[in-house]
Amino acid sequence: MRHYELVCPGCGTIHEDHYTLSCPQGCDALIRTRYQSKMLKLREEPGIFRFAEWLPVEGALKSPAGPVTYQSEGLARDLGLKNLYIGFNGYWPERDAQIHTCSFKELEALPTMVRVRETGEGTLVVASAGNTGRAFCQTAATTGEQVVVVVPGKAADRLWTTVETDQACIVLVDGDYSDTIAVADALCTHPSLLPEGGAKNVARRDGMGTVMLDAAVTIGRLPDRYFQAVGSGTGGIAAWEAAMRLVGDGRFGSALPRLHLVQNLPFVPMVRAWEAGRREIVPATDMPDARTAVAAVYADVLTNRKPPYGTRGGVFDALTATKGTMHAVTNPAAEAAARWCEEAEGIDLDPAAAVALAALADAVETGTVGPDETVLLNLTGGGYRRVAEEHEHYPIAPAFEVAADVETASLTRDVLSWVRDHA
Repeated sequence: MRHYELVCPGCGTIHEDHYTLSCPQGCDALIRTRYQSKMLKLREEPGIFRFAEWLPVEGALKSPAGPVTYQSEGLARDLGLKNLYIGFNGYWPERDAQIHTCSFKELEALPTMVRVRETGEGTLVVASAGNTGRAFCQTAATTGEQVVVVVPGKAADRLWTTVETDQACIVLVDGDYSDTIAVADALCTHPSLLPEGGAKNVARRDGMGTVMLDAAVTIGRLPDRYFQAVGSGTGGIAAWEAAMRLVGDGRFGSALPRLHLVQNLPFVPMVRAWEAGRREIVPATDMPDARTAVAAVYADVLTNRKPPYGTRGGVFDALTATKGTMHAVTNPAAEAAARWCEEAEGIDLDPAAAVALAALADAVETGTVGPDETVLLNLTGGGYRRVAEEHEHYPIAPAFEVAADVETASLTRDVLSWVRDHA
């Protein structure tokens, strides 16, 4: 018997895990995990798997990658915050941060690959704007499991690992992130190609949720506020779900952290919908001329056109439950935040992490965040220069390059042939 079960927040039904991605009753809701242990128990495992009691997996991988929390000095001093904690999810050996792909997407990839092995059948297909794809390629390299990664053509140079692998099939799409999602979804209509699931995948959400778990263990309590840049908003949902479990534990406080989720102007559909008080994103209003806006942002990984915003248990519910809010950040503000962090903390940031820092700075300046509040800033990636100095980079050549309107049946045959040839 597994140490968890799946629960639908829409209809309340309970399900066993068969790599289940949605409610079998058809509810428009994100299914959640419910763990046997109501108290967080840490395992003697490296990295993320020390939190395996609250991950939807039975086994573990011997990977050093995991969340790291530390109390800031440099940024805290500059901001005038007495209790600023940073969740650094990249590569920074001095902080014991060992995510070699430099993005917290590795926290999603590791438990997802174990969950596939334990509950699913087939080859995993992942759609990505770059960081997620790199994380799954790295996990494929360390596990020997196969993965098909579909990315926009401009993200090709983001696909590298620090361990050589021939188990990652890269499909480059001549289009943007939304086009890659459509191609990946089409591939997954074949029964032997397994959708990774995005926000619907409880392993991805609970993997990201370990950032909140690590922070609570490090600080000794839940933070008052949580800042993170979002594309789909899945990381914000994950933080909310983890915080609810920690409240249920009873040792970390009874108040949920207020979520501050951040998008990068000019592509800010969730910001516009939230500020209008709407549960639904209206494309014509919230993301007019989407392709142009997507192409103009500093952090293009934050450009999901179909985020789980209004679905039950999604971003709208997370913000409502935590009395949270959305923020919009300009490119110049994000670029300045990246330079500032390197000076104040001594580490380079992923563009998305810089967007989150810029929002925190604005919230402090406007008085939204007080100097005595305990703040958790999720820096979702960084340390690219450090990992390049200390580890080999192995670029992964694309197996296929296709148009956004590619004939799906033909591509599926090609991918399946690649999978057989590399088994």
